[in-house]
Amino acid sequence: MKKVAFIIILIFTFSFSSQAQKGHKYREGKGMTIAQKTDLEVKKMTLKLDLTEEQQQQIKPLLFEKIAQKEEMYKKRKAIKEHRKKGEKLSADERFKIKSHHLDQMIAFKADMKRILNEKQYQKFERIATRKRHKKKQRYAQHIKKSEDN
Repeated sequence: MKKVAFIIILIFTFSFSSQAQKGHKYREGKGMTIAQKTDLEVKKMTLKLDLTEEQQQQIKPLLFEKIAQKEEMYKKRKAIKEHRKKGEKLSADERFKIKSHHLDQMIAFKADMKRILNEKQYQKFERIATRKRHKKKQRYAQHIKKSEDN
């Protein structure tokens, strides 16, 4: 009987600890500076795309700018969310400007990456970016589903 109780406790311990660790990956950049996040991203890209030293130096300022813009957008979205709670909504023109600006940034980044990377690296970069977008959509769908269930 003691063995059975011990096994049950052991199973619960592992299941709770694994549940507690979920979502940790998405917070890994929290508390880091933009420069630190940029360095990590350049290193990840170097490993995945086999970048040369020259390519790393060219990509680093692009990623720094992209990460800074991403954090700025996060702050803006947070402010918009607060306004929405008060009943204020963005106009169609404001939404259009935000979306258009974001798409312009994406186009510029993609063009710069195409200029820096060779053909093989660029194709791999595109595949990785497509996978990231797909995973992001899946996480968002799960988040929406959880919020609807609650």
